[in-house]
Amino acid sequence: MAQETQAAEITITYGSLLELLLREKERGELQKLDADFFSNVVRYLKDKQAILQAKSDLFSFEEKEKTIKQLSNIRKMLKELYERREKKVVVQAIEKSRDKQSIMDASVFLPHEKDLFDSTISLLDRYRQGILDPLLGIQEQSPTSPARAAIPAFQQFSKEQQHPQKETKLVRFLHAVPKFVGKELEEYGPFEEEDIAALPVVISEILIKKGRVEEIQEN
Repeated sequence: MAQETQAAEITITYGSLLELLLREKERGELQKLDADFFSNVVRYLKDKQAILQAKSDLFSFEEKEKTIKQLSNIRKMLKELYERREKKVVVQAIEKSRDKQSIMDASVFLPHEKDLFDSTISLLDRYRQGILDPLLGIQEQSPTSPARAAIPAFQQFSKEQQHPQKETKLVRFLHAVPKFVGKELEEYGPFEEEDIAALPVVISEILIKKGRVEEIQEN
């Protein structure tokens, strides 16, 4: 047990933790750490904590005061190190979700970071498949799709847009139109060229006559 503690002290020191943090801050890519990094940190913290719990005659008051300050600083360093690495892992997961062909070096992940990476990709993919892909016409959602169950509000919105009420017309804007007010003081717009909207029949016909929009014939 004494040999394990000594090995941990050689691997993890106050100075080495500071060096690791500075390296993680200065470099954009995730830095490689030993797989048992956090296990060694825990042992190192336990050794430091033992100094505070030891009998007063074993360690001087000054040494205990120094240890208290070190522990406080170490916890701050560990928090920043963890959060910086966490952010990098999430950013890589976003990139991988957007581009499946991108190559990621999984060897730099600690075990829990690999779990975070995989879980984040799974979540991003689920929402991308449930929202973006249908909008782009990439795939249809099945009634039992997990993404459909997760975002019912969006599905209702999509349904309403696909099947507008009969008193509206689906139109495509040929020119930009600033925000305007309808006969009941309801606001519409602003709209940009190529925007598509379902507008009341009366307003749609006025805009069609002015050459601002064209009607989209629905099947």
